[in-house]
Amino acid sequence: MISIKRKGLGDIIMDVVIYFLLTVLAVLMVIPFIYVIAASFATETEILSRPIFLIPEEPTLDAYKRIFDMSDMGGTVLRSLGISIGVTVVGTICNLFFTTTMAYGLSRSNLYGKKVLLNMVLFTMVFNGGMIPTFLIVKNLGMYDTYAALILPGAISAYNMLIVRNFFMELPQGLEEAASIDGCTDIGIFIKIALPLSLPCLATFGLFYAVGHWNNYFGALLYLADSRKYPFQLVLRNMVMITTEDTLDGEDLPKETLKMAVIVIGTVPILIVYPFLQKHFAAGVMVGAIKG
Repeated sequence: MISIKRKGLGDIIMDVVIYFLLTVLAVLMVIPFIYVIAASFATETEILSRPIFLIPEEPTLDAYKRIFDMSDMGGTVLRSLGISIGVTVVGTICNLFFTTTMAYGLSRSNLYGKKVLLNMVLFTMVFNGGMIPTFLIVKNLGMYDTYAALILPGAISAYNMLIVRNFFMELPQGLEEAASIDGCTDIGIFIKIALPLSLPCLATFGLFYAVGHWNNYFGALLYLADSRKYPFQLVLRNMVMITTEDTLDGEDLPKETLKMAVIVIGTVPILIVYPFLQKHFAAGVMVGAIKG
């Protein structure tokens, strides 16, 4: 017979305190985002007159119409959105390719020079060349003012690679041995066994990489000279920096409402992708963080 342990008064009080604190923290994090959404549908006058609100008094789509209007500004926003999506997709694929291939190689016990390579990876986690040497390398390699400069310099994360490596080390050796007996090559084992079993891990780090590419504006600021190649986050950054005294292309625009609308547009794609991968987070991160 299974006995159920009843919670004592101290446990109940602790649960109430924990849930209360978590609720307060959740509200504090959600309210600013709700305000940004509400402000994007509000008028410029309401934003300047009301310090904070969750529902606009006179909802309007003027800011969104201005952004997606096929004027010079609207064309820039739409073009930058397409660039950001392209860089995010291609960059994430490159990240996962280099991360998984290197992690799988370093997880093999029979790899010659494994310790030397692993120490080289650990070295990069402590020391790096810095911004100026990296810029000079990018320029000398001919990647300046190209989209490759936004992808290749950060094609792999040493920290993520080590976690994926630990995940591959936990795969049952019997599966690989059975596949090897059946005539499967090392590449075949990697593609047919290791990758399918690591889908939760890949989904998690794929989202991490995608968010990093989507939110990256500093790389574009350093390596892109042509404003027509700017990704959306850099366009967003330039719009947010506009003050209330400035005009945009000589036109008096609702700048505060415009900023809020652009922020919402920049956040929506990640919010759409996140729920589909959320279930893989716990399994993907914890499974590779146990074994060293």
